[in-house]
Amino acid sequence: MKRRTLIQSISAAALLPAAKLLDATETSADFVADSDLVYELRVYHCYEGKLPGLLKRFREHTTTIFEKHGMKNVAYWTPMDEPQKSSTLIYILAHPSREAAAANWKAFSADPEWQSVQKASEANGKIVEKVDSTFMTLTDFSPSLR
Repeated sequence: MKRRTLIQSISAAALLPAAKLLDATETSADFVADSDLVYELRVYHCYEGKLPGLLKRFREHTTTIFEKHGMKNVAYWTPMDEPQKSSTLIYILAHPSREAAAANWKAFSADPEWQSVQKASEANGKIVEKVDSTFMTLTDFSPSLR
């Protein structure tokens, strides 16, 4: 599936519950205002049969390590219909800026805990075949995510 088609298939209404999640996961009093945040839409395309392992890794480790490195978990989804249902994870992170996003990812990649988790989860082969990343900003007419 093309990224554009996938992005268009995500209903705006599906993103609204993220508002409560974002508020519930607030960890820093000085995290920037909604309008200044940079959101990152990430789509992971897994190798056949590997999505359960990816979901386990995110559930048990990755989301916590993201927060440790300044990445705010906004929301996570899996598609309802095949063929994406069994091979795709979609999620949104928030960063204070594009520069912060680059620094966050660099720190995350270098984190020994992440490297250990990744190595262990890929003991039987790579999990993720391809990652699509799109940086976004809220429009002036978007509802607040707080």
